[in-house]
Amino acid sequence: MAIELKSPEQVAIMREAGRIVAEVYEVLRPHVVPGVTTLDLDRMAEEYIRKRGAIPIYKGYVPAGGHGIPPFPGTICASLNEVICHGIPSNKLRLKEGDIIGVDIGVQYRGWCGDSCVTYAVGKVDPVSQSLMDVTRRSLELAIEQAQSGNHLGDIGYAIQSYVEAQGFSVVREYTGHGLGRNLHEAPTVLHHGQQGKGLKLRPGMVFTIEPMVNAGRPDTRLMSDHWGVRTADGSRSAQFEHSLVVTETGPHILTLL
Repeated sequence: MAIELKSPEQVAIMREAGRIVAEVYEVLRPHVVPGVTTLDLDRMAEEYIRKRGAIPIYKGYVPAGGHGIPPFPGTICASLNEVICHGIPSNKLRLKEGDIIGVDIGVQYRGWCGDSCVTYAVGKVDPVSQSLMDVTRRSLELAIEQAQSGNHLGDIGYAIQSYVEAQGFSVVREYTGHGLGRNLHEAPTVLHHGQQGKGLKLRPGMVFTIEPMVNAGRPDTRLMSDHWGVRTADGSRSAQFEHSLVVTETGPHILTLL
């Protein structure tokens, strides 16, 4: 699949889409408390996204080649504790003190997409969970620093993997970042592990997500019975942080910020 380089005008609209995503996280933040259901959060997110004139792009999404997989029913992915990604919002999943929850949000605005993920702590969490979240967030920051014109995708993956593993955690292999534009998933595929100087060379105008998923235990995954949610094979907790960004001549610019 060819990589479409985005023009400054197209990137400007994607920046607007990304800002809407960032705003949703601030709307949700006060409500990520014990007693709230993941479906409550989903409804709040959808209401705000539509009020801003955007479309919740995950809702009804079917992956390419996903024959027999039901359309995703939620506005957000709500991945609780040992769920790595793609958790389906539910009125049966009520947050408890000490939980962690990854909330992944994608919108389409004026025909262009924004995509991001934040892992929240529900109240006070145990030290391992806090460290897991801190390390995952920092690995994303280190990876973004490598998204320089002339660098390679392998530099991004190496930055994540080397840092995460040095902290005693593991990086999920099967699920990746991706190009972003008019479609939620475009080229290139952005691995969260790799070798320095290897892989696709980065060029100005490339827009993609970096979204490391980091497990407290082993990196192995298991698909859940709903065909969407993915959990850790060993039951350990997982955290994820994600931004969408554009490569420019002067360095990476994050698109999913306020």
